[in-house]
Amino acid sequence: MQVLCPGFAIDCLETLEEIALTNHARFLHAGGERFEYIPALNAGDDHVSALTELVLRHTQGWPEFDPAWDPARASAQQAAARSRHEQVRDARR
Repeated sequence: MQVLCPGFAIDCLETLEEIALTNHARFLHAGGERFEYIPALNAGDDHVSALTELVLRHTQGWPEFDPAWDPARASAQQAAARSRHEQVRDARR
């Protein structure tokens, strides 16, 4: 049996302990003959490049990825919008 954990981008101690070791022992104890844990891609250059490409592709148009984006300015704009919202809400009461 070959086992992999596609929900994990990297192998962590929990994955290795529970899946690779504990379940391996259970499998053999139950009569299984061959158990192979397939490691995650971890921090290999190819994996990091693939994840980077996905992030860059799917964040196009996000203001935070614009080189001119200023978090302080964005925060001030949000506060101003919130204030305008409260003024309009209060005027309707």
